This record gives sequence, structure tokens and C-alpha cells, in this order.
Amino acid sequence: MIIVSEKKVPLPVKEYLLALEPGAHGGLIRKSSQEHAIPESEILDASASLNPFGTPFEHSYTGLSLDPLMEKGLERIGQYPDNRYLEFKQAAAQFIGMGVRPENIIPGNGSTEIIRLVAECVIEEGDTVLIPQPTFSEYEVQCKVLGANIVYIRQEELNDLNGEILEDAKILFVCNPNNPTGKLFTKEQIAFMVEKCAQHHTLLFVDEAFIELADPTQSVADMVEGNEYLFIQRSMTKAFSIPGIRMGFGIASTSFAKVLDNARLSWNMGCMADTIATALLKMEGGVNSKYLRDSRELIKTERNFLTQKLTRRGFKPFLSSVNYIFVDISEFSMNSTELAQRMAAHGILIRDCNSFQETGDNYIRVAVRTREENERISNTIKEVVNEWGREQAEAMLERNLKKAAECGRLGSNLSCEYYPCHFEGQDCTFCFCPFYPCKDERTGGQWIESSSGDNVWSCLYCNIIHEPEVVDDVLAVLIKEGRNRESIRKAWKNALEPRL
Repeated sequence: MIIVSEKKVPLPVKEYLLALEPGAHGGLIRKSSQEHAIPESEILDASASLNPFGTPFEHSYTGLSLDPLMEKGLERIGQYPDNRYLEFKQAAAQFIGMGVRPENIIPGNGSTEIIRLVAECVIEEGDTVLIPQPTFSEYEVQCKVLGANIVYIRQEELNDLNGEILEDAKILFVCNPNNPTGKLFTKEQIAFMVEKCAQHHTLLFVDEAFIELADPTQSVADMVEGNEYLFIQRSMTKAFSIPGIRMGFGIASTSFAKVLDNARLSWNMGCMADTIATALLKMEGGVNSKYLRDSRELIKTERNFLTQKLTRRGFKPFLSSVNYIFVDISEFSMNSTELAQRMAAHGILIRDCNSFQETGDNYIRVAVRTREENERISNTIKEVVNEWGREQAEAMLERNLKKAAECGRLGSNLSCEYYPCHFEGQDCTFCFCPFYPCKDERTGGQWIESSSGDNVWSCLYCNIIHEPEVVDDVLAVLIKEGRNRESIRKAWKNALEPRL
């Protein structure tokens, strides 16, 4: 007989691992499709920061075709991969240039595995790890698995690192360009950090996952040889827009790279990833191939366009050097989670940045896409904001009508940050006008050009609905007959038409 105890049995794992949660990004498109009944093919994922220029296989001048590469990879499906990955290492070193040799390369199955590898090889339980905020959350996750003590510092502190901060730190993570802010440190700034960290025997982990899409001349890959306290990470999936094929690599001094290469999981890249990655890295020109130059040019053009479109009341885009834009919406009345959810209901995914340390629910990140997609993102944000505004207006209008039914018009709202927005002594019962948009220029309202270039109806110079006598006449109809299409028409005819 098997006796099942009702007593909760503790799991045989380290206690701090119980608080970890799995990443869900790969399932967001499917989840959004199911929740909002939108075909997956119609969902635009602007939460994933991939190269908007598309894969190299979509551009004939690269000379690359996916099908032959897949056939080549499948020829080796019945064999274990060569765990030395000699051809891949040679291609990666050639791709980077800057004096990097195959002996400096550590093959990886994408960024996350590389972060875990370095953490496993360097961190012992209780070691201190420095993570500037906000930044890529996987640094924290992978270090916590090893039992590290995470110490958060501000991104601004990296410009003036002092020995006291570094003294007890085992690793300092620096994302360049940073995710999610898009800030790119110059090579000179990173070199300063390299020197400081080496002095205090702190490993500087520089994540250059997006640098090919920003400015590869700012890489510090030429500084690894002879420096045992510098490690560089590169991710191929972002630059080549193929996140479904996991591949990347680390760059370190010959001696450090040898240890990491021996410690990594054997056969961490399968035959398909190895074949495709090697071909991509062999593209003529490396980081300065025509494909990557064209990618950077497209990103610059479209980033400027999308930044302009995102600059609107309550939205403050940060200056970015790469293919995503970090936006402060703290002065907007909708938080990042609600905005992301409303955008998803319209078939567009944006990044809610509340998972980044110290950002709260005040920031979003939007990927830079093609012109057509960027216009769709911009127009959808406008639509979502307008929908939300109408909902808020409807709710306030109903509340004010209910109050007015009990005690008459509400008078001036002296606590409003815009008071007096029209004239002193105005009545604010209809702060949100029941006739909007009346489109009648006799009221003082007018058509204006919005930031997106569209003409919208503005009530800025209309004050008639705030005149106490007009409010009384409108209330007389709406309180008696309720608010509906006929009563609105009647209120306009009785209260406004005679005064226009």
C-alpha cells in the first residue's frame, strides 16, 4: 500500500529558486491570439527587438539561401556535432575582426545560455554581482540560480565607477547598447570600466547583443586578449532576425575562453544552428557587410520617424542608438500594463517594462519596425488613447450628471490643473462635453493638425458649454430625458443653437 502524506514535503532544491518564474515571451503571440481572437499572422510583435530589415535570406545580394543550408545541416542529423565547432569559431573571429582569433570564441546557444555559463564558471553562492538598472533581466535570473547576492546600481553610476563599489563584486554586467533604454556607451567609456574592473579583479561582462545594429566601432572586442577580467557576449538572433534558431558566442582572452569552452555543455549547438550560424558569419564584410550597413541605415531612418510619432502628450521617448525606443509614460494617465493590454487587443504587442528593476509601471519599449509597421504602431497607439479618453469622458460625464441631478450644476473646479482653462467663473459640470465632437466652428472649436499629421477636432477655444446658463439649460433636458441621441439633439437645439 502507498501512503500519501498530507504534509507538504519540501522540494529538494535550493530555496531561493522557488521564487523564479519562467520567461514567457515565446508564447506571447499565441496567448494574445487566443485572448483576443486575432489570427497569429495578423499580430505585430513590437515587443521583440529584432532587425526590421528582415533576415539575410530575404535579400538576394547576400548570396544566402535558407533551403540549401537546411539541407546541408540535415546531412549531419545522424551524427553528433563536432563539439569543437572549429569552422564556427573561425567564422565568428573573422566576422568580428579587431584582432579576435578563433581561440577567443566560445560558441553558445543564444544569450541566456552564455550568461548562465559565465555565471556557473565565476560565481559561488553568496558572491556579489553588480547589475545597473534598468537593464536586461536575464543577468539577475541566471545569477540568482547560482545563489549570487544581487546589488543594484544606477546606469548613471557606470560613468564614475569607484573602488568601493567594485571591491567585493565578482561580476559587473554592462549592456551596450543598453536594453531597454537604447543608450550606447562609447568605446572610451567602456574602456574606463575595463580598467577599473581589472584593478579590482571584478569581471566586466559586456553584452554587445545589439551592437551590430547600433555602431560596431564602439565594441571593445579588441581588448580581451591579455585581460582576464573582460568578457563580451554577442547574439546573432537580433542582428539577423532569426530568434527561432538559437545561436550566439562569447569573446574572451585565450586562457579564459579555453576554460569557458571546456565548461560549456557539450554539443550546445545542433547541426542546423551550427550550419546556419557559420554561413551568416562568413558573409562578406562581417559586421560591416552590406546587409548590416543597410540594416543600420533603415533603423536610423525608421527610429527617427517612430520617435517623432511617439512624441505626444504624456509620452516621452528616450534618445536611442538602436532598433527599439524606451518611452516614459509617467505623465500619461494610463499605466504601462493597461496600455500594453489595450494594444494587444488591437493586435500589436509592445513591451511593458514593469519587469525591469526600478521602472515600475511608467515605461514601455517599442521595437523599430518597417515604415508600414511603424505607422500601424503609431496609429494604434492613437486609437487606443482615443478609446481610453472616450471611456474616461463617458465615465466622468455620467458621474457629473448624477451629481447635478441631486444638487444642480457643479460650478468651477478650482482644483483642476488647467483651471481656468477658458474663463474665470466658468462651470465645469461638462468638462467633457456631451456634444463632442460637434464640428461646429461657431462654438469656437476648430480643426487642428495632430502630431501624426491628421486633422482632429479641438475644443480648446470653445467656452459656450461652460457658461452657467447654458449648463442649466442642457441639464434641464438631460436630467429629465436621460442621455441618448435624441436628448443630446434636443439639448443642442434648446441650449446652444439660440446662442450661436
